[in-house]
Amino acid sequence: MGHKKYFLTSESVTEGHPDKVCDFISDSILDACLEQDENSRVAVETLISNNKVTIAGQITSNAIIDIESIVREKLKEVGYDDEKTTMDYKTCNIDINITKQSNDIAIGVNVGGAGDQGIMFGYATDESEDYMPYPISVAHKISKQLADVRKLGEIPYLKPDGKVQVTVEYMDDMPIRIDTILISTQHLDNIDIETLQNDLLKKVVFAVVNPDMIDANTRFYVNPTGRFVIGGAIADTGLTGRKLAVDTYGGIARNGGGAFSGKDASKVDRSASYMLRHIAKSVIANGLAQKCEIQMSYGIGIEKPLSIYIDCFGTNKISEGLIIKLIKEKFDLTPNGIVTYLDLKKPIYSKTTNYGHFGREGFTWEEVVQI
Repeated sequence: MGHKKYFLTSESVTEGHPDKVCDFISDSILDACLEQDENSRVAVETLISNNKVTIAGQITSNAIIDIESIVREKLKEVGYDDEKTTMDYKTCNIDINITKQSNDIAIGVNVGGAGDQGIMFGYATDESEDYMPYPISVAHKISKQLADVRKLGEIPYLKPDGKVQVTVEYMDDMPIRIDTILISTQHLDNIDIETLQNDLLKKVVFAVVNPDMIDANTRFYVNPTGRFVIGGAIADTGLTGRKLAVDTYGGIARNGGGAFSGKDASKVDRSASYMLRHIAKSVIANGLAQKCEIQMSYGIGIEKPLSIYIDCFGTNKISEGLIIKLIKEKFDLTPNGIVTYLDLKKPIYSKTTNYGHFGREGFTWEEVVQI
């Protein structure tokens, strides 16, 4: 029988990518509310384009916050300080359109039900140390390093906006080599492409990528067009929730379609996805399977999930039905149960925004428990 060979690709983006800037602003507004009122109900969207920011959504909270100040502070933090090449935190126009949560939604949430209907997924695999698909794990490391060398001044001519794409060759469902690394990064106008390419390979790629996964046939592309000076919101409109594959599993496992950023934990789009990652990771860490994808569905105002499905892709050591039974016995999967178990009323969300919500230490849903 021949070996099964294929290629998988994942993308990551830096914190200066306009969509991620929007996620960061939305989550920072959420955190500001939770700092004063842990029971805040928040669903905030951010849109940036040219030199304008629009904040819209619903907030029901006892917190008193200055949204405009938060917006300008976060734009400054990511390096949006130039109206010609990114956006200027000092001069940008900010439009705020915030209302309170609908009473029709609150009726169901107040009694412990889900804040909306929807499907959520969680995934884990043993192919990398962080239990993430290898392509997205590597892509996140490179994009974070790209931002770090900019902020630390190691490559001072870099600007905030950037993207990374990693293609990995698999053999028999395990990663064996990196086939392609593509980096597109914003830079100052006075830098030549050869210097940029050499610096990024040395100080970014080779600084974080396992050299054993790179061979003579690995392809490297840095700014294939040769120039990336205009970026950020000047070059591309940004919107909250538009980088779901980046936020989750790099397109290799499914996601439910509901955005995370800007939503408090009563929204199961976010909290149930976190819980399912925690459960799937624990399934793998306990040796019950090598790969695990779990789906749950919820109905608005209904406490318990309407369905639970698990797929271990033939790698499970015990039946998937038994794994589901163990999950139901171990975990409270009601919205309130998830929020309490994962301690999700704290202002932690702006820390989740960049480089994936999963596969990073320091969050309760990344901890492993015995099942």
